[in-house]
Amino acid sequence: MNKDERKFIQRLNRIDKPIVFDGAMGTLLHERGVDIDECFDELNLINPAAVGEIHRDYIAAGAEVVKTNTFGANRAKLERHGLDERVAEVNTAGVKLARRMVEASFKDVMIAGDIGPLGLPLAPFGHIQPEEAFEIYLEQARALIEAGVEVILIETMVDLYAVREAVRAVHAVDETMPVIASMTFTRDRRTLLGDTPREVAEQMASFGVDVIGVNCSGGPAQLLRILKQMKAAVPEGRFSVMPNAGFPERVGGRIMYPAGPDYFRDYTLAFWQSGASVVGGCCGTTPAHVKVIAEAISTTPAGYAVVQLADLEVAPSREMEPAEGPSGLAKKLADGKFVIAVEVDPPRGLSTHKLLAGASLLADAGADVIDVADSPRARMRMSPWAVCDLIQSRFGVETTLHFPTRGRNLLRVQGDLLAAHAINIRNVFVVMGDPTAIGDYPDANDSYDLVPTGLIRLIKEGFNTGMDHAGGEIGQPTTFFVGAALNLCPADPEREVRTLRKKLSAGADFFLTQPIFEVARAQEFLAFYAERYGELTTPVLAGVLPLVTDRHARFLHNEVPGIVIPETIQERMANAGEDDMLGEGKRIAVELIEELKQYFQGVYIIPSFNRFDMVAEIIEKIKS
Repeated sequence: MNKDERKFIQRLNRIDKPIVFDGAMGTLLHERGVDIDECFDELNLINPAAVGEIHRDYIAAGAEVVKTNTFGANRAKLERHGLDERVAEVNTAGVKLARRMVEASFKDVMIAGDIGPLGLPLAPFGHIQPEEAFEIYLEQARALIEAGVEVILIETMVDLYAVREAVRAVHAVDETMPVIASMTFTRDRRTLLGDTPREVAEQMASFGVDVIGVNCSGGPAQLLRILKQMKAAVPEGRFSVMPNAGFPERVGGRIMYPAGPDYFRDYTLAFWQSGASVVGGCCGTTPAHVKVIAEAISTTPAGYAVVQLADLEVAPSREMEPAEGPSGLAKKLADGKFVIAVEVDPPRGLSTHKLLAGASLLADAGADVIDVADSPRARMRMSPWAVCDLIQSRFGVETTLHFPTRGRNLLRVQGDLLAAHAINIRNVFVVMGDPTAIGDYPDANDSYDLVPTGLIRLIKEGFNTGMDHAGGEIGQPTTFFVGAALNLCPADPEREVRTLRKKLSAGADFFLTQPIFEVARAQEFLAFYAERYGELTTPVLAGVLPLVTDRHARFLHNEVPGIVIPETIQERMANAGEDDMLGEGKRIAVELIEELKQYFQGVYIIPSFNRFDMVAEIIEKIKS
């Protein structure tokens, strides 16, 4: 069948009026007594009457298209309810149920096969690989299309990579099937992974979708602004808008949405005027909302004027109480636990979504602490205090703030320390920092008042006793746990030992090392130190840098000072082949960590190319 012959495309090409979709399904099921933790999709099989009544009410309200009750009917989500072998059955039942309600209404209503997110992030921010996601979406898309839907709606997506695989899956089943792909955005009008409306629209167009959509997110005001940005990016595109009934609020144990049906009338007309070809509702919307949408469209002629609608978004505020006592990292090391720390870099711009997605994955995998670098390689990035605060407040995992002395005078050093303590940061890793000459701003100020040992002493003998550098009181003592850098495979062991002794004398509480690929060499250095001063008892977290490709291994060995990768490891990466280099890199990292466990109190993993998924798998392997 030619795509232009499709019923949905024919209706879409009638540009005089937008197509009216229905609204929320889950909201109404919950209101009618279905527990929020139940599998809503299974109701197609065990309680079809509940679902059918909602379809009927939306059709009566004026919906031209009803969505199947299959938002979570993919294998990844159904598996949580023991239904992973019934994907086709659940989706087919959802289509048949909607079809019966349409036939009973004697109205010309189309059915959209509803496909939602997998609930699991794709690599590199999660474990799901693109091909695996494609197969999961393919299974659901095939069931919906074979059951007879007129259009596929891929909705509430947060990851463009996932959208790409879902669209690819639909087209693999039927390349002429119309597709609407719809993203959801955070309050700062970016996706969870940091993509802007412009970027989303451009990528969606490249995927070959018929309608570019935005849904869920906040209320109509926010989605109107997003729609305008999308339309400006892809002027020739068709667009869909399905807002929530405002930002949700928890009232008396229930989730409530503040925007009533009447509020939707003016915004429906604004969506239409701004280029929407499809208008419907998402969370919190009801048949009453859809009725208002349908009436606004049916009773308003083309060429109308719409008043400008106010920007009503208000950002939430949050306050945090400072924690008391030693850090969690200090307690774990004191208790003799093997600690896993992972480094992350702050973003180059305003968006923290990709970083936070990675931090969430690492926290779930079992990382004990997340280290946040400060302007690594002298590149301009967001100040790490903000990132530390976001990670700790959102995911409950402790952070270590990297604190270079380079580029800071005494005033700034002390002010920054007070700020860090005020937002609950207790672990600081003191380093010199990279020279500005190698970074984005080679002419920037590169001076400093303190070397790392001086800053360690200032913190341990000053701030942690309640005094500043000039001897003035700061109100109460801080409780910083202070780390310092250590090279266990130095070219000049004598010099490294002298530096180590200075840091110990200044009060360093723990050490982070450069990446280690030769555990025997690290043991030799510790033995070298022990011969002169006795065993090093201060906790050491040994650096581990997972290799991604053989080229990556050769680059590190040949061009990064201080990193030596044995020939045997380079050969393993080269012999792994294109399809298994990543796996070989993971295996090497796990083997190194298992060996390092015998000699050190923890490891400090440095992800390569933001491969948080790779590090999460390594952590889970070690934890198991």
